[in-house]
Amino acid sequence: MGRLSRAELQEQNRAKVLAAARDEFAERGFRDAKVDGIAERAGLTRGAVYSNFPGKRALYFAVLAGLAERESVSESEYESASVSDAGPASEAVSETTRDALGALARAWVARLPLADTDEEHGPARLGMYVMPEVLAEGRIRRPFAQLMKLDAILLGLALERLRPPGEHDGSGSQVRVAEAALTTLHGASRLAAVAPGFVEPFNVVSAVEQLAGLALHDWWPSPHVITQAWPTDEPWDPPRVRDAVRGEPALLTDDGVVAILGLHRIEAVEEAVRAAPPGARITAVLVTGDPAELAPLARLTVADLCNCLRRAFPPSAWPRLQVVFDESGAFAAAAGLPAVSDATEAAVRVEAGRIVARADGRGACHAAASAEVAAPAAAADGPG
Repeated sequence: MGRLSRAELQEQNRAKVLAAARDEFAERGFRDAKVDGIAERAGLTRGAVYSNFPGKRALYFAVLAGLAERESVSESEYESASVSDAGPASEAVSETTRDALGALARAWVARLPLADTDEEHGPARLGMYVMPEVLAEGRIRRPFAQLMKLDAILLGLALERLRPPGEHDGSGSQVRVAEAALTTLHGASRLAAVAPGFVEPFNVVSAVEQLAGLALHDWWPSPHVITQAWPTDEPWDPPRVRDAVRGEPALLTDDGVVAILGLHRIEAVEEAVRAAPPGARITAVLVTGDPAELAPLARLTVADLCNCLRRAFPPSAWPRLQVVFDESGAFAAAAGLPAVSDATEAAVRVEAGRIVARADGRGACHAAASAEVAAPAAAADGPG
C-alpha cells in the first residue's frame, strides 16, 4: 500500500480522535474527560488533537453529531429497504397531526435517561451537557436559538402537509404549535438529565398530542425589509451534498430557491418557503464563520429532530425543505458567494438548471422566492 497523502493522513487522524473522544466521554462524562486522555486513547499527541479540533467542546459536539447522523443513515437504509421489499415505508403511519405529534414525542422520550438506574455516563446520558455548554457563551446561544427556529419550521411544515385542506384558520401555519411541542420535549430532556425519575414519558406524550388542537393564531407576516432580486443567467453546478432532513443525497436540479444562510439568519428560510411558487423546492444551505465548533452543533440539532420526525411522519408529509451543511464554503462559492459569515443571507432562484435571479442581504430569501423571472434564453440564441 502506498504512503498516505497529507489530506488522507489528516482524515485518518481525525477519525481516530473522534473515536477516542467518544470512548472518553462515554466513560468519564464530558466534565471529567481530558484532552490528554483522548490523545492517549487515539495514540496521538495533544497537539494532533488540537490540530483537528479547537477544544474539548468542539470535540463533544462533533462526537454527538456523528452519532446522530449515523442513526439517520441507518434509518434511511431501513426505509429504502422497506419501500422496495414491502411497499410504503416503516413505522411512520401517522394520519393526523395528533398521531404524528404523539409518535414524535414517543421517539423523543425513548432516548432519554428516565431513571436513576441508568449508567452515570452511559449512552443515554452522553448528550446531557449539550445545553450547559450552549448556555456557557452568548456566541453559541444565538446560533442555537436560530437552529431551534429551524427545527420548529421543519416540524411545522410537516404538520401542515399532514392536515386536511380547510382544517385550519388564517394561513394554516403550524410553526407555533411546533415551537410549543419542542419546548415541551426539550424541557423533558433537561429534567430527565438533572432529575432522574421525575419525567413520566406517557404524560409527556399525552401533553404533546394535545397541542394538535391548540389554537395559537399562527399567521405569516410579510417581511418588513424587502431586498430586490436582480435577474441573471448563470450556470448552476452545485457540489453533491446530503440533505439532513431525509438523510440522503440532496436534490439540487429541481426548480426552486437555494438560500445561503449564516447561523444568525436561519429563520429567514421560512420567507422563501412562504413566498415560493407551489411545488418549488427550497434548500437551506447553512454556513458559519466558526465551522470547527458551530457546524457540529448545527448538524447535531437538526439530526436530533429529523431522526424523530422521520419516525413519526409518513414520507408524503416530510417538509419540502432541504437542509445542507456547507462547512467548507464550496456550496456557497458555487452560488456566487466567495466569502460567508454567521450574518450571511443570500439566495438564488434556479430554473431549468440555471441561476435566473439572485438577492443578497436581509430579505434575500423572500426576494428570490417571489421574483418574477423569465425562462433562461436558449444557448443557441447567443448574444445579439
